[in-house]
Amino acid sequence: MQRRTLLKLGLVSGAVLALAGGAAMLLQPGLVQGRLSDAGRGLFISAGRAILQGTLPQDAGAQQQALQGMADRVDALAQNLPPHVQAELSQLVGLLCTSAGRRGLAGLSSDWLDADPAQVLAALEDMRFSRLAVRQQAYQALHEIVGGAYFSDEATWSTLGYPGPVDI
Repeated sequence: MQRRTLLKLGLVSGAVLALAGGAAMLLQPGLVQGRLSDAGRGLFISAGRAILQGTLPQDAGAQQQALQGMADRVDALAQNLPPHVQAELSQLVGLLCTSAGRRGLAGLSSDWLDADPAQVLAALEDMRFSRLAVRQQAYQALHEIVGGAYFSDEATWSTLGYPGPVDI
């Protein structure tokens, strides 16, 4: 195959993938009216289960309650973001919730909630240390949102050894 033909094929393939990804995100946005979609909640619960290993309650019921609370706080965060940031978050979450986006960006073949925490953690670590900046940025966004939403609950502060704000 000639070099020009290969370049043309690459450009056409890239355009088709970009259009398909954009169409998929329009059909399945990550945020609906400023709130996480069901798939988006699943993404953050699964990412939280992996990222927060060792800090989550050991009891399965308490752990599920803590993760649901974290997802509720992500919802509150998303609702209070400026519209342009909401749109960016919706695009990221929407992309990660599509099969192609999950595989391409995170390298995870299973659905977020179907994957075990070790698989999700491996996918996130692969994103974290990727040579592609977009994968690193996606990891950073997930990591910061999960950590911020989880540890903003006063009940989690003792895990960190944080006594709370000092009264002056």
